[in-house]
Amino acid sequence: MSLRQYEYALAVAEEGSVTAAAELLHVAQPSVSQQIRGLERELGVKLFARTPTGLVPTVVGRAFLREAEVAVRASRRARATAQAGAEELVGELVVSVQMGFGTRQLPGALGALRRRYPRLEVSVFEEPSSAELEQLGRRGVLDLALMARCEQSPDDAHHLGDEEFVVVLAAGHPQLAADRIELRELEGEPWVRFDRDSALDAVLLTVLRDNDLTPTTAARVSQTATAVRWAAHGLGATLVPASAVPQGHEHLVRPVFPAVSQPVIAVLRQDAGPAETVLLELLRAEKW
Repeated sequence: MSLRQYEYALAVAEEGSVTAAAELLHVAQPSVSQQIRGLERELGVKLFARTPTGLVPTVVGRAFLREAEVAVRASRRARATAQAGAEELVGELVVSVQMGFGTRQLPGALGALRRRYPRLEVSVFEEPSSAELEQLGRRGVLDLALMARCEQSPDDAHHLGDEEFVVVLAAGHPQLAADRIELRELEGEPWVRFDRDSALDAVLLTVLRDNDLTPTTAARVSQTATAVRWAAHGLGATLVPASAVPQGHEHLVRPVFPAVSQPVIAVLRQDAGPAETVLLELLRAEKW
């Protein structure tokens, strides 16, 4: 077996057909078919089943492809590390980001990273569930995670700064007359909350309870921008990191008292390479 065969199989799984995979890989269709047949023959299993909508991986195929992806990503990282000394860093950098944290800082850091290494590809997983995050780590494909510090944070985590949380209210809300809103003044206010396993919802729930407020839920959303827009339309108040407020909604935002903030950390994989190390330094240089 070869890495080329792995890449061909992954492309077929992604595209759902040999023809589309060949176009993606910029090779002839017979070459892809031959490599897949050779791989199945060597393994002694059928990796793909033909359906009316295209080729789909079999049960065995899905298990094989998970490991093939790990091998291909490891190969790309090895190649990128070898080429880093020549300022020709290539390959893929995989970043996981907890929703709302580093919303303003991460794009600037990634932009600077891409300007330095224009051949580097970045994949960002926004707000993966705890199960997805664990799976990414177990598969060995996660290079850097950006998140709020928690009890389970590793000892070697890098503290980048602190995210201040702000409350967002509907236009015309009487509390917007104040420069800073005392949380207890929001007694009886319904709240636009986040997914139950979200770090942001955990922050909101803790803040409300610490201020003797009943967490009356008006709605739940999965994105900070959605929460802000729904709050702006009067569905309820919401609490989000200041950097996550979309442009055009700043006039509906107020800091809170007592102040709410969360330390933001970056966690690098154990054998961190040059790409994630440079990204860490760029994140440190951003204003938090």
